[in-house]
Amino acid sequence: MPSSELRDFNVQFGSVLSDAFQWFDIVPEKHLVYHDCYDKFQCARLELLLDYNSTDADGPVIAVALIRLPAKVPVTDPRYGGPILINPGGPGGSGVERLLEAGVSLQNLADAERDPAHSLPDDKYFDMIGFDPRGINHTTPTITCFPDSISRQAWNLQVETEGLPGSREANMHMLYQRARTRSVGCSNTLNAMPGFENFGNHINTPAVVADMVEIVERHGEWREKEGRRAQKEHDRCHGRDAEASILQRTRHVRGEEPLLFWGFSYGTLLGATFAAMQPHRVSRIILDGVVNSDAYYSADRFDNLHDTDKILESFFHYCSKAGPEKCRFWREGGEVAIRDAYHRAMDEIMENPLPVPGNFERGPEIITYSNIKELVGRAMYQPLAFFPTLATLLDDVARRNGSVFAERKSNGRRPSYRTKACEDAGPYSSDCILPDWDVEGPSLAILCSEARSKSNISEPDFIEIASRLRNQSSALGEVWAQYLLGCTGWNATASWVPSGPITGNTSHPILWIGNTYDPVTPLRNAKKMAAKFPGSVVLQQDNEGHCSFSAPSVCTASAIRRYFQTGHLPDEGLVCETDEKPFIDVSSCPGWRQGGNVRSG
Repeated sequence: MPSSELRDFNVQFGSVLSDAFQWFDIVPEKHLVYHDCYDKFQCARLELLLDYNSTDADGPVIAVALIRLPAKVPVTDPRYGGPILINPGGPGGSGVERLLEAGVSLQNLADAERDPAHSLPDDKYFDMIGFDPRGINHTTPTITCFPDSISRQAWNLQVETEGLPGSREANMHMLYQRARTRSVGCSNTLNAMPGFENFGNHINTPAVVADMVEIVERHGEWREKEGRRAQKEHDRCHGRDAEASILQRTRHVRGEEPLLFWGFSYGTLLGATFAAMQPHRVSRIILDGVVNSDAYYSADRFDNLHDTDKILESFFHYCSKAGPEKCRFWREGGEVAIRDAYHRAMDEIMENPLPVPGNFERGPEIITYSNIKELVGRAMYQPLAFFPTLATLLDDVARRNGSVFAERKSNGRRPSYRTKACEDAGPYSSDCILPDWDVEGPSLAILCSEARSKSNISEPDFIEIASRLRNQSSALGEVWAQYLLGCTGWNATASWVPSGPITGNTSHPILWIGNTYDPVTPLRNAKKMAAKFPGSVVLQQDNEGHCSFSAPSVCTASAIRRYFQTGHLPDEGLVCETDEKPFIDVSSCPGWRQGGNVRSG
C-alpha cells in the first residue's frame, strides 16, 4: 500500500498498543516462552538467525516479536486445531498490530461456530499468531530510514508540500532526486548497522519464510511440553493412561510441523513463497488479495491498476443510487452528472488549491490536488467504509469549503519531539524510533531489496513510468507511482532469492480469494497463481475494494470456516455476493472492516 495510505490508517485507527506492556521487558529466547500481555494475549520474542545460509554459528541474531490469541480450548484438547499464522500485507505490515486489531474476529471466522461447551467432536478451535517480520515494528533490529521522529516528520511535510507525480505542484526532477536520496541513505545505513552489517540484504521474503518455519517448529516444541505437563497431571489424578493419549496428539514432529496461514495482499506473496519452498508443510493456507509472484520477483510491478478506475466508476454509480440524503456528492442527472462534477472539482483544485485560514483549533492549511487524490486512493481500497467520507469531502471542496478537510490534515500529523532518552541514547537508537512511526522505511527496504532492477531507474524512465501509471488509472496512478518509484537508488540486494518459479504441489490445496474489482491486486492474479498450485481453488467475492474484508459476506465467511474446519474447498467458480453496498445498506460489521492497514499488492 502506498505510504500515505499507511499513515492515514495509523491516524484513523491509531495504535492499539498500550504503555503498560513493554516488549523490551521480554528477554529473547531460542525457544517459545509466552508471557501474558494486552489482557487476553500472550507475547514472545523468538531469537532467530539473521543469515540462515551463514556458516558462522555465532553470527548475528534477530528477535522476532510474536503475539498469540489462545485458542478457546487448551492445546492438549483433541479439538485444538493448531496455530494460524497471519500476515497483514505490506510489505512491512505488523502482524502484532493486526492481531490486536482483528484477531478475535479472525479467530471467530476460523473456529467452529459452536461454543466449545456445546461443540461436536470434530469441531476445531485455533490459536491465532501474529508476528512482526524481520525489521518490522517490535522485531529487532528495526528498519528505519530516519534517526528520529523529528527528521521523519520534517521529511513528511516536505513530501506533502511537493505533491504527487503529475500534480501541478509536483516537480518531477525534485521528486526523482528526493526518492534517490532517501533510498541511497537508507540502504547504506541499514547495511552499516553496527553488529548487523549487510542487514538490508537479509530482510526479504524467503528469509521470512525461514522464520515462519522456525515459528511453527518452536510452537510444536512448546505444544509437546504442554502435553507432557498435562499428561503427567492426568496420570496423577486419573491413573496411568497406557496409550499416553495427550502425549500422542501433542507430539512435536521435528521437521514436519504443518503451517496454517492466512495472508492478505503482500501476505499472499509470502504464503505462496512458503508453499513453493515448503510444500510438504501446507495444512491450510488462505491467500486473500493476491499478488502476482512472477511480476513481484521480476520487479515488473507497474501493471496491476487496470481494474482501479472501475471502482471509481462504482462510486458514481452507488452515489447516484443512494440519493442526496446518503451521498453528499449526489448531483441531479445521475451517474453522468456526478462523474462530471468529480472531474470539474479535480480540475479546479489542480488549478486553484483551496486555502483554509487557521482558527483556535489548528493552523492554516492549503488543500491541494494531491490531498484529494490520496483521499480518492484510500477510498479505492475500502469503498464501503470510505465512500461516504470521500463524497462529503468532495462536495465540500467543490463548494470551496475546506474546513473539514483542513481538520483532517491537521489531525493526521503526529506530534514529534526529541525526548531526553533519545538525546542520551543517540540517533537510530530504540529510544528515538517509535514503533509503527516509519512505516515507509520497512516497506521500501523489503520491496526494493527484491527489485534490484528498479534501483537504477533513470530520471527519464522515472517520468515515463509515472506517466504510464497515471494513464493506467486516473484514481490511483499518481499515488502508486510515488510508492513504487521509491526504489530508485536502493543499494541493498537480497542475498536469498527464490531458486525457481513460485509453484508447487502442496500437501493440501490452497484457497485463494479475490474481489471482482480490486485496486491493486486484480482478480486475474488469483486465477494465475492458483494455476501454479494443483488442486487450488479461487473464490471470487463480488465487490469493489482490496481484500475480502472490504465488505462483509456470509458466503465468504462460510467458505473460510469450512476450509479451516474440514479442509474442504468451495466449488470451482463460486462467486460470493456481499451483504452490504456503499452508501445504500451500511451497518456495523467490525469483523470485516477492521484492519484497513492490510497492505499493498
